[in-house]
Amino acid sequence: MSPASASHVVLALGSNLGDRAATLAEAVRDVAAIPGFELQAVSPVFESAALKLDGVDESAPRYLNSVLTGNFSGFPHDLLRAVNVIEADHGRVRAERWGDRTLDIDLIAVGALTIDDDRLTLPHPRAWERDFVLAPWVCIEADAEIPGRGRISDLLAATDSTLVKVIDRVVAP
Repeated sequence: MSPASASHVVLALGSNLGDRAATLAEAVRDVAAIPGFELQAVSPVFESAALKLDGVDESAPRYLNSVLTGNFSGFPHDLLRAVNVIEADHGRVRAERWGDRTLDIDLIAVGALTIDDDRLTLPHPRAWERDFVLAPWVCIEADAEIPGRGRISDLLAATDSTLVKVIDRVVAP
């Protein structure tokens, strides 16, 4: 992939600390401002229980989740670095794996690209089983597929979803 070619990208956003809705809205604007990124769509916002390494943690603050799509003219690792800066700018602290956070931005898919290195795995290795990624995504790309896993609508139907839609949009695309 050359930096000049634009790829369709899917990003999942989540927040369970602070003003979650405001953080997601600001993060969408920040992602849209990344050089080479063209925002296409932003999903409704869903609320979910916190998922920790040991499973669902009902005692932890609940997450707000959204998915956005766009085109990116650049390398996936550059996009990852840019969203990591956005997370840090919003107070993200990486003290505990899958811990509570002000902002989490995951690269779910970059076209049909497959990457598996020490910094990035594409498509995202667990997106296919996470209702908090699939439900928002299906709202904006009903026919989308996760490379190697199948249609997101079929994958969502196979989950035990307990999500609640709470906001129609965090920002207008």
